[in-house]
Amino acid sequence: MRTLRLLRAQQARLLRAHEPPGPSSGYRAAMGDWLIAVGVAAILVVAGHSAEGSAAGYVLLAAGGLALAARRRAPVAVLVVTGACAVGYQAAGFDVFAVAYLVAVYGAVRAGHRVTTIVASVVMLAALPVAAMVSGLPAGEAFARARGVLEIAWLIAAGAAGEALRQAERRADEAERTREESARRRAGEERLHIARELHDSLTQQISVIKVQAEAAVHLAQKRGEAVPDALLAIREAGREAARELRATLEALRDDGGGPPCGIDQVEDLVRRASATLTVDGRRPSVPVAVERSVYRIVQESLTNVARHAGPASAAVLIEYRPDALAVQVDDDGVGGVPVPGVGLQGMRERVTALGGRLHAGPRDEGGFRVRADLPLDGTA
Repeated sequence: MRTLRLLRAQQARLLRAHEPPGPSSGYRAAMGDWLIAVGVAAILVVAGHSAEGSAAGYVLLAAGGLALAARRRAPVAVLVVTGACAVGYQAAGFDVFAVAYLVAVYGAVRAGHRVTTIVASVVMLAALPVAAMVSGLPAGEAFARARGVLEIAWLIAAGAAGEALRQAERRADEAERTREESARRRAGEERLHIARELHDSLTQQISVIKVQAEAAVHLAQKRGEAVPDALLAIREAGREAARELRATLEALRDDGGGPPCGIDQVEDLVRRASATLTVDGRRPSVPVAVERSVYRIVQESLTNVARHAGPASAAVLIEYRPDALAVQVDDDGVGGVPVPGVGLQGMRERVTALGGRLHAGPRDEGGFRVRADLPLDGTA
């Protein structure tokens, strides 16, 4: 079983390579947040040093800056706290620019809380003049001071920076997921190719050796002759080789790890691709390998539609029969016939390994069709 152990060890290494970052990266991020928070708090306290305000005002200045340490974990709460602190120290007579609130706006928008940030900022802009009047200023000076504490242009800039970084991170995450899916698909196709090569090149030879050794031992025993030890060793070696080959082929054909990928997950694929799904017939007992192949065929076909078909709609059909299953993906695109590549070749090898048939080509009415007929009787 050495081959099987090597395959499992390789799979374990791949899984470890995709493990999430360890606690050290989170520790560094938390330290960075605290450094920013302490720095902003110091800036606010120093900026308010010239004002003749109360001790409570200094506490609010420091608290508004230190609250930024939690901006990753609770961006909305930090937004509210920094805004309340800014209004509070404004009412206490401190004419200090609301740096902490702008940083909180950036963090909240980056976390995806755009509507909440807009509402909080509108309330903030309305509350600052009121707070300035509470400190004893006339209405005109109160509005002038409020504009100095928090300007709309700075609010827009902070929100735009947070939204830009959020979109960049989202695109980076999507690109990473695409790379991982492509790598996983290529690895699966390569495993199937190796499984086919092993099956075609070794199964017959090992079966012949095993059958011949079994027959020779049986004949010797039937005649009452002593069975040579070498012949018994050949028979046992043939049995062990057949068992190891079967286990190796099963390991190669099994995707192993990762999210589930069967017929039950096809609906999610179709929904994400804005396609339609039709299921015809009563679902029988479907082998795991066939379920996985149906998922991969639909996944690859919808990916090809998005890449090559141009503006197009796609329709997925799963047809159940007593002894077979058919999966068909049609599109009405105008991108022409895609160049045969790894995707179509991998689908064909996957279907052939299961004893099925694959048709991929243009439709008479336009667009492209991929259809696979897969047996359910286990002949593969």
